[in-house]
Amino acid sequence: MSRPRGKGQKKRDLAAEAFAEGLRLVKANPALNAVEFGVCRYEECKLAPRDGLVVVDSDGDLHVHPHRLAEPAAWAWALAHAVLHLGFGHVPAAKGERVQPDRFDLAARCVVVNRFLLTFVIGATPDDLPAAYPDGDEEQLAARWRRDGLPEAYGRCGTAGDAPDQLLVRWTRWMNPPDHRIAFAAALTRTVSAAMDMAGGRRDSLSGDLAPQRPWQKALSWFISSYPLLGGIAAGIKLVADAELARAHDISVAAVNAEAGEIYVNPLRTFDDEEWRFILAHEMLHAALRHGDRCGTRDPYLFNVACDYVINDWLREMQVGSMPEGLLYDPALTGLSAEEVYDRLAGDLRRMRRLATLRGKGLGDVLGTPLGPPGDYVDLDGFYRRGLAQGLDLHQRQERGYLPGGLVEEIRALSHPPLPWDAQLARWFDEFVPSPQPVRSYARPSRRQSSTPDIPRAGRYFPPEEIARCTFGVVLDTSGSMDRTLLGKALGAIASYAEARDVPAARVVFCDAAPHDAGFLPVTEIAGRVRVHGRGGTVLQPGIDLLLRADDFPPAAPVLVITDGWCDVLRVRREHAYLIPQGARLPFTARGPVFPVR
Repeated sequence: MSRPRGKGQKKRDLAAEAFAEGLRLVKANPALNAVEFGVCRYEECKLAPRDGLVVVDSDGDLHVHPHRLAEPAAWAWALAHAVLHLGFGHVPAAKGERVQPDRFDLAARCVVVNRFLLTFVIGATPDDLPAAYPDGDEEQLAARWRRDGLPEAYGRCGTAGDAPDQLLVRWTRWMNPPDHRIAFAAALTRTVSAAMDMAGGRRDSLSGDLAPQRPWQKALSWFISSYPLLGGIAAGIKLVADAELARAHDISVAAVNAEAGEIYVNPLRTFDDEEWRFILAHEMLHAALRHGDRCGTRDPYLFNVACDYVINDWLREMQVGSMPEGLLYDPALTGLSAEEVYDRLAGDLRRMRRLATLRGKGLGDVLGTPLGPPGDYVDLDGFYRRGLAQGLDLHQRQERGYLPGGLVEEIRALSHPPLPWDAQLARWFDEFVPSPQPVRSYARPSRRQSSTPDIPRAGRYFPPEEIARCTFGVVLDTSGSMDRTLLGKALGAIASYAEARDVPAARVVFCDAAPHDAGFLPVTEIAGRVRVHGRGGTVLQPGIDLLLRADDFPPAAPVLVITDGWCDVLRVRREHAYLIPQGARLPFTARGPVFPVR
């Protein structure tokens, strides 16, 4: 039962309270608060939408109905939408007669604003709006929709219901018309800069004062503002300066973990600004060039040392900071790749004992696992590749100086993503599975042409010995842990590539607790009509031995092994390859190529 109002108490205006809270959320954002706008909530206002929330005009006024009831989060989103129309220059103030935008311009501008609000979250996005929007600016979208038609999903993306939420009016005031775009752009730049300062620990809040910068923080800021080659990497890297963490993990100066996107520095070490630039650039190149992943089967510490020699030589040539005393540098190794330096170091064990990285003597500064708690990370491979490629492009366009040829080659190589597994499998087939060569003979006459029926022509056929030579073997893991999706993708790809190369049949062996020989099967039946036998344990070596000892299996035919990685250690004494799920690992060092099926 509601309490009666006392005499003289006014009835609460819930609509006004919700609107005021939404307006407060908008003004709390520094970028939106920098755009000057007014609010019209008068009952006699004829511009307020009948079934929507907000209409914005070119005078910078936001028109809303005083009795419209909505949640504060909905008001905040709608008001932010309208203010962004001002900030983006969609409703510019101007003198003279105005021509209202058509429905294509209105829809395109609303789509651009809504797309921006997906990453610049203010309030709550309405549920009836699309979850994704097309690429392109306002002009491109409007031109495309005039040509192809306006999709229904983007026809009502504004804040005024079926009516336009943007209105151009004639500027009648004595002062010059304001430019809301300049104010919004300047405020947005300040907000992004403050957010980066907060992420780097240099500011406690968006409105707070800057904390005093430590020398390593100054060095990282210098890369963001003044060195485009590594600026993109520096903007996304995190510095961790913790003396206890450095002591616990024996970090003498610095170390990096590429997967976490973190550089760990020892705050007790003293270096000048130039030396800190050199140290941070050294660690960023370790991460960006993925030296931890490139190690392969080499000794991790020795490969780390080889990469140190190469990076330090590059940084000295590029004149990025100054190299601290004691770092690895040898002019005799200039121009060599990390792999070439590794080969030289592997033959000089006496020299190897005296080497030290930035982490310390006998320790690599490229870490395999994060030192802090796990977090949600972005696609770091794409981040490093994109950051270096864009940095190289900016560096060259701004003519910031020459770069070492070896560094440019590695960045260019990183810019090309690896081939997908099915393309790699196709290359493997091209190299190791020969196509049968047809033979022409008059013993098998060809069909004669109607234009020259009296001229006999040789027929084309495949001799039996040629067919027997062009085949391959498939050893299939059919244990309980195998994923049927993996089997379908792998067998489908194998069948399609074999059929494209005119391979008539392949020898198939199923393996779980014991091998099951399926014999030679037509390639078109491998994917669809093969019956998987056992579902027991995973022992593949007997199946491989059965295949290699078979009298009817050619001695030069290659073997494909399809497994999920939960198997025994395999020894295949001929050309072979493995198909495994993405993210799985074999329990041994593979001698043949490994294709991760995605």
